[in-house]
Amino acid sequence: MNIFLVALGAAIGAPLRYIVDKHLVAQLLRTSGQQVRLPWGTFTVNVLGSFLLGLMTGVTDQNWTLLIGVGFCGAFTTYSTFAAETTALATSGHRAKALLTVLLNLAIGLLAALLGASLTK
Repeated sequence: MNIFLVALGAAIGAPLRYIVDKHLVAQLLRTSGQQVRLPWGTFTVNVLGSFLLGLMTGVTDQNWTLLIGVGFCGAFTTYSTFAAETTALATSGHRAKALLTVLLNLAIGLLAALLGASLTK
């Protein structure tokens, strides 16, 4: 049962991450008419996932934790894409943007998780 709950959450989280990322990037391209300069899609899913996982700190039911915390949030958020996109920025001469990406992801992600956790108390 545990693996099923994790897989079910992941089956929802991964496609939703793709949709949010692609929709957000497409929207930014439409509104700015320029190439997207920072990985806003990855930033968005990581912050949303951090907030949701923060909300999950108040949940004691193991099934919900497996479904939402491990499965959904694990598949919805993406550390590897964050690392790859940041590396691509840094190695293509955009070190300041890479540093900004790291700082924004860490600071806003942690604040989102803290906000989520504070709402469950």
